[in-house]
Parts: sequence; C-alpha cells; structure tokens
Amino acid sequence: MSEYKNLWVYIEVLNGSAKSVGLELLGPGRRMTDAVGEKLAAVVIGSGVDEAVKSAAAYGADQIIVAEGADYADYSSEAYEYAMAQLTHKYKPSTILIGATSQGRDMGPRLSCGLKTGLTADCTGLEIDTVTGNVQWTRPAFGGNLMATIECPNTRPQIGTVRPGVFKRGMPDAARTAEIIREDIPVPAGTVRTTLVEKIAEAAEAAVKLEEADIIVSGGRGLGKPENFALVKDLADVLGGVVGASRAAVDSGWISHAHQVGQTGKTVGPKLYIACGISGAIQHLAGMSGSDVIIAINRDPDAPIFDVADYGIVGDVKEVLPALTEAIKKYKA
Repeated sequence: MSEYKNLWVYIEVLNGSAKSVGLELLGPGRRMTDAVGEKLAAVVIGSGVDEAVKSAAAYGADQIIVAEGADYADYSSEAYEYAMAQLTHKYKPSTILIGATSQGRDMGPRLSCGLKTGLTADCTGLEIDTVTGNVQWTRPAFGGNLMATIECPNTRPQIGTVRPGVFKRGMPDAARTAEIIREDIPVPAGTVRTTLVEKIAEAAEAAVKLEEADIIVSGGRGLGKPENFALVKDLADVLGGVVGASRAAVDSGWISHAHQVGQTGKTVGPKLYIACGISGAIQHLAGMSGSDVIIAINRDPDAPIFDVADYGIVGDVKEVLPALTEAIKKYKA
C-alpha cells in the first residue's frame, strides 16, 4: 500500500467543458493533499477536452492526466472504466474522488469492483487522517437518520463519490499552470458492449439548475396543495431564484423530481435558501444545510427546520409568501 500516493479528482466533461462537481472536488482535494504532503491530480477523459484541462489547472490541480480520443467521444461505462483502471494501475493514486452524478454513480462502483477495492457512495463530508492517510468519508446512513463516517484502511486506492453542491468551488486562477500528462489508451475491440442510439434531454432537467442557483425557494407539504406552488414561484421569480421542493411534495405529485432537494434529490449550497412549509427532516437537511443563509417559514414553531435556519418566520405560508413577495417588489421598485 505504500506504493499508492497522491489524490485524484475525476473531472467529468460535458461538451468539452468541465462539469461543476469536478471543480468543486478540487477544493477538498487540495486541502487533504496539503495535509499529507502529496500531489493533487485531475483526470480528464473525453474528446476535445482542452477547456476542461484549463479549468482543472485554474482550480488548483498540480497534475492533469488526460486520456483523449474518439473512443471517449461519448460516455460509456465500459470505455471510461477501462481508461480509469489503466491509469490507476500505472500511477497508483491513494484516493480517487468522483462526483455522484449519474455518470459517476455508474463508473465508480464498476471501477472499484475491477480494482478490488472499496467505494463509499454519496458522500457529504471528507476528512483525512494525516498519520494513516485514510480518508474519512461521511455519508447519510439508515435512510438518512444518521451520518456515518467510513474508512477503507486495508486496500488502495480509496474511492468515493461525492454529491454535487456539497463543496463550493474555489476562486479560479487563469494564470495558474499544471503539469499535463497525456496518455494514449485505445479501447480494445469488444470492450464496449453498448451503443449510444440517441440523446434525449428532459425539458424539466434542463430548466431546473438547482446546484448552480444562488437563490432557491423550496416548498413542502405545508403548502397544502399543488396549486400553492405558484406562491413559491412568485417569490422565486421576484428574487431571481429557482424553485425547489421537499421529497414529500414530489412524492405527492405536486412538482417534478427535477426540483427535489435532499438526500434523494439534489444537494445545494446557494447564497439564500428559503424553506416554505418544510418541516426539516434530516433527509432534506442533508441536501441544503450548506446554504449560506437559510430562512424558514412554518406554522409549527417546533419544526426541526428552525434548528438550522438563520431566520425563522412562524406563520401560514399561504399568508406569509404573498406578503413577502409584495414587500420585495415594493423594495425593488
């Protein structure tokens, strides 16, 4: 195990550019590598990835390992896992961080199985033991009713997927440079057993970018009925924000899953999060507790959401929301 050194962050690429989650993970990656005196490397796989490489350097990677070619023009679990496995065998990283996106959740388990090592999924916290080098992965457990800290002390590399939005992106430095290592890794014939037939973008997913929003106004079961989400939307519109929702509201069919915040939805960290009629179950708190400022509106003064809120309004959301929206309109005018 002493052969394994340095921490890798897998940089997911979309249309040649780095997706936010990979850049977010360079922050905790930098903190952990500095703590143990190792290097931080970004791994970029794809085709036409120059912009992603530049971004990885700007956000703090010491090295950038690039596997580029026609074999990687479109994501496939077989091809990308093959490339990651070949790179891992060659360079022997101690730790690999992967975003818990649909792609990361597909590739991460496949990679860990092939390497005969462990994987901790859907992490919301990262620390490192500076003596042993063991990463302490924190994730919700038992249905989100408690947080577990998991270590993988007996095998390397340590692999974990981390939810988007858990860590905030640092400030990029466009003048920063990094060592770029380009690897030619052709995929053997027969490795890829799937074919991409067509790409279909769900309209709701394209419209709701919760992870990137600075302001989120979320509604829960306390709204009473789906029509009252119009009150949430009105406040979000006047603030220039987007609409979120609790799992209870989504499960009731009041709004699409694309809006869901929480353990089984999106993890967000906006500058302002307004929770309207949301009680504050731990599953929901796991997805939004990293917000800079939290405002809770609930008629139950003992609702758990008030324990994490910076500001609380005890009242009926159907009365508070229109008054708040109108007050903000007057202020802006």
